[in-house]
Parts: sequence; structure tokens; C-alpha cells
Amino acid sequence: MNESVPNGHEDSLDLSTVVINLLKGPIYSDSHEKIWGELLNIRGQVADYLAVLGLQVMLDESEGYAFLKSISRDDGVDFPRLIARRSLPFPVSLLLALLRKRLAEFDSSSSETRLVLSRTEIIEMIRIYLPGSTNEVRLVDNIESLLNRLVDMGFVKKLKNDENVYEIRRILKAYVDGEWLGGFEQKLSLYISDFTTSSGEA
Repeated sequence: MNESVPNGHEDSLDLSTVVINLLKGPIYSDSHEKIWGELLNIRGQVADYLAVLGLQVMLDESEGYAFLKSISRDDGVDFPRLIARRSLPFPVSLLLALLRKRLAEFDSSSSETRLVLSRTEIIEMIRIYLPGSTNEVRLVDNIESLLNRLVDMGFVKKLKNDENVYEIRRILKAYVDGEWLGGFEQKLSLYISDFTTSSGEA
């Protein structure tokens, strides 16, 4: 005999499912359709539950993504950090910054919502900032490793019908804001200056 699940228990299952998925990483409307729908239906419950853990749900319904961010308290006493801050290697930060700028340019010049770039376009975008190498294969392999890192982090998505084409996920706009980009551009200027100087001395 099949028994229906009581509504209260069903709601708790939905809440647990959504919370667990958010704790694992960003949720996207196009690739997590069921979880996304549940999140929208019980967003208030999810926000209240996670607030107790010191976490805030950053949800953009129009862009189709949601992720968690640690809450900063006004009294200066922070919650234990459940979402670790990532210290990214310079090349990863560089590629993030370049893709974020390309996304801003795309938004200002196109009515489309999806920025799609080929593997070759991304390689050419970043290679001018990397130290020169006589080994072209190794250079390309290094750049592809950076790309795969961004895929794992959820900022870039390989298209199913063509693995040499990538969609730049719009969640990147939330992670890389103007303040972060401005600070990184200062570091990039110093990097270029040092690189130019060392190249001239070589």
C-alpha cells in the first residue's frame, strides 16, 4: 500500500535538498531546473534556515543563478566561516578579470543574454599577458588548465554540442564586481610593468 508523504515532511525534504545543493556550490536555472524551482517556491524558508548558519542566499532570478555568501555582522563578530574564501593564483584571477570585462563589453553592445566564446578566442585573450614560451603546446595546455579550473568553479560552462566552445556564466558579474576589478587592474599594471622591464633586460 502506497502512502502519501505528509506535507510537512515533504516541505522539509524540499528544504534539505535545496540547502544541500546550495552548500555544494552555485545553482543555475538552466542546469538545475528542479532544484531551482524548489528554491523559488521556498526561498523564504531557505533564507531563514541559512541565516542561522551565518550564510546569505544571493539570488538573481532574471539572470538565473543563486549562491551562498557569508554574512558580515555589524558588531564586528563574524560567524564561523562555512564558505571558504578562495585565494586564487594570479593566472586564474587574470582570466576571471578578462572574462568579466568581456562580459561587460558584450552586455553594452549586444541584446543577447549568453556570451559564448571559442577556445581559441579565450586563448588569444590571455596569452599576451603570460610569459612567452617556445613550447606552444605547453602554453596552450596551461591555458586550458586555467579554463578547466573556471569550469570546475562554475564560472564557465562547456557547451554539450561542442567542447571547444564555452558559455561565460553570468554569475561571474556577482563574484567579480567593480571594486575587485579595479583592484586587480592595478595589480595587472604592475605585473605588465615588471614583465616589460624584465623582458627588456633579458
